[in-house]
Amino acid sequence: MTATASSLHRPPHWLSGSFRPFFFLGALAMAASVLVWLFVLSGAELPSAFIPSDWHVHTMLFGAIPAIIAGFSLTAVSNWTGRPPVSGGLLLALVILWLAGRLSTSVSAIIGFWPAAAVDLLFLPGLALVFGREVIAAGNWRNLRVLVLIVLIALADFGFQMEVASTGLAETSVRAGIAFVLVLVMLIGGRIVPAFTRNWLKAREAPRLPAPFSALDAVALTVSLAALGVWAALPDHLAAAALLFAAAGLNTARLARWCGLATRSEPLLFVLHVAFATVSLGFAAVSAGIIAPALVEPAAALHVWTAGTFGLMTLAVMIRAARGHSGRPLTAGAFETTLFVLVLVGTFARVAASYADGAYLNLLNVGGLAWAAAFIGFAAGYARLLLTRQRSAS
Repeated sequence: MTATASSLHRPPHWLSGSFRPFFFLGALAMAASVLVWLFVLSGAELPSAFIPSDWHVHTMLFGAIPAIIAGFSLTAVSNWTGRPPVSGGLLLALVILWLAGRLSTSVSAIIGFWPAAAVDLLFLPGLALVFGREVIAAGNWRNLRVLVLIVLIALADFGFQMEVASTGLAETSVRAGIAFVLVLVMLIGGRIVPAFTRNWLKAREAPRLPAPFSALDAVALTVSLAALGVWAALPDHLAAAALLFAAAGLNTARLARWCGLATRSEPLLFVLHVAFATVSLGFAAVSAGIIAPALVEPAAALHVWTAGTFGLMTLAVMIRAARGHSGRPLTAGAFETTLFVLVLVGTFARVAASYADGAYLNLLNVGGLAWAAAFIGFAAGYARLLLTRQRSAS
């Protein structure tokens, strides 16, 4: 009787943990942000009040990536605080808010710009409230930094809507959003990449382990914050270029202390190091794009971050968390490795397209299809693991 009553109050499996719906939906949105963009470039029309390029950017930066942030942060905060995972009705409400935002921005030319903006702007504050409640209830003050970044991404989304309303084009708010997501990558990545590597190497009795957090890490984060702040406000200024270049060097030095090459036999771990390497590469590329735009095309440089860093880091984190929280080995097989390769192919093709002249559209299509295929592949390959209850082998 007790077991029956318990099962009646148990949420559906896909609502038992935030990573389950949000990783699945976030992966589909990542793919859609590129596939719809390619479709529009071929001549199709989208019933959005955003110009097509803004819809493409907004769907990824303020739609897909926040979904993955929600899946990761609300799952991780349960581990950090020891509190029960966010699940059931509260999780469903967040999912509905996210879906409503995606739909409203995609049909905003029909329902009106301001009603669509109002709906879109509900999700990130809702996520901040739920995440903040968990952190504050547990007195887990260290992770208020993550809450601050979620709030800042929400403010960048608000800025995006206001900028489009006033000028018809979002620019400053896009750079701010990219900067805030990058800081989150550097903050969380700087915690999990060396920690996962240390555990993996210790289990194999390796003679060298990743260096602990030190003054170098603190300086790298501080300079990176300053560089991104100046770049967001003054994207063409030489001061931004200088700070971005310094951040590239400091983050490279930081990564070099994490023993990444020692993990190359395990793709699921090695790819985290590769993803973090694109952070440094992006700093250098964006800096070079300011100094010598004729040699380093600024849009191509920016895609080192948006396609490379965001693509690899989100995919690697989703696969690792989905496997770990479902009791699967933390290892990547041929399928997962193929997904990582597709993201790298997509990133390389998108960057190369800017230098291909007559082959621009061909490379753009190849890159976009490869990159989107990685996220569709994840959604298809992991749907059963994420959304349905698995029977035990016994």
